[in-house]
Amino acid sequence: MRHYRFSDHLIDSFDQALRSLVPGSTVAERPAPGQDTQSSLTVNQARHVAGLMRVNHSGEVCAQALYQGQALTARLPRVKQEMQQAAREEQDHLAWCEQRLKELDSYPSLLNPLWYGLSYTMGAMAGLAGDEYSLGFVAETEKQVSAHLASHLTQLPENDARSRAILEQMNEDELQHRETALAAGGRELPKPVQGAMTLISKTMTKTSYFF
Repeated sequence: MRHYRFSDHLIDSFDQALRSLVPGSTVAERPAPGQDTQSSLTVNQARHVAGLMRVNHSGEVCAQALYQGQALTARLPRVKQEMQQAAREEQDHLAWCEQRLKELDSYPSLLNPLWYGLSYTMGAMAGLAGDEYSLGFVAETEKQVSAHLASHLTQLPENDARSRAILEQMNEDELQHRETALAAGGRELPKPVQGAMTLISKTMTKTSYFF
């Protein structure tokens, strides 16, 4: 079995960053949910849904960065593999959101490079704190992402079955990732860390909705 050097992991992280940030670079392994549904939206409805999907797309960009940063600094090989596997599963979400944005004649957030850099740094720091905290970071992240998705589901127009199917599947996956992280030994994060994560998440949500 080949042993990868730290520089190899850095190169892999850089490659993943490009795949996450360059439109059209990520291909989903699973077909997007709701492809057999029709959504007839007014101009205002489409604009609002595009804003929501842009926020969710940015959230998936952040998820890619978090997992890559954690995999870089995780100590146990098992935890590294779990972080990398979670990142691969989140790629489906990234591709689904990007596809839906195209269908709505919209675009990803222009601030995604900033969100990726911040999230990568946070993920790497979580990994340095120890694998239990790294897994706890995943669990808390997925908890907050699930809350955002639940909120967005209540804001979707009733006739947008396409977006609803995507967000429902994403939410199901996120909750599964949270349970997996906790079962693997994830430790609850200190309240100040949870608060900081919530503050950053709210900032990303409010800005990515518009641009």
